[in-house]
Amino acid sequence: MGAFQPFESHVVRWRPASGDGLEHLTVTAKDDSIVARSVVIGERGGIPYGVRYTIACDSSWKVQSLDLETTAGQELHLQSDGNGRWTDTDGRARPDFDGCIDVDLAGTPFTNTLPIRRLDLDMNDGTVELSMLYIPFDTFAPTVDGQRYRCLESGRLFRYEAADRSFTADLPVDGYGFVLDYPTLFARI
Repeated sequence: MGAFQPFESHVVRWRPASGDGLEHLTVTAKDDSIVARSVVIGERGGIPYGVRYTIACDSSWKVQSLDLETTAGQELHLQSDGNGRWTDTDGRARPDFDGCIDVDLAGTPFTNTLPIRRLDLDMNDGTVELSMLYIPFDTFAPTVDGQRYRCLESGRLFRYEAADRSFTADLPVDGYGFVLDYPTLFARI
């Protein structure tokens, strides 16, 4: 791995491209873990939300745990072995999520950083198809979502595409792999 800068702590803020909202994210790396903690306020389908999330990864950016909580009291807590096997808070297996290494949270561009950093693609790698554990902020009901990533410019620009081809975005990133601009959805502050 070499396209991105290592870091110990990084703070990022985004705002939605339209409507009200803000995200404040702090990512820390120590020992063999990377932990992202964030607070997001926004709206989906005209319904406002407030969400706090924590995503813990190993040093190679494989998700180990996901904790979500809304200001209305909804919660979701999941654990992963980092290789695509998930369990709930009671330790029950969730085979419906098998194969999902990464998570995609609807209200934040941060979760694009997970596969971008983990895969560290260059322009010769072509398109990589992934199964993502997708969580919309309106229902908190996780589903498996097919997504594709491709490097357009090493360490700087990546193409995200929904597997069903319903949405495509070219995502410029900073030297740490964090999205600078997510056309039509988010902008860095």
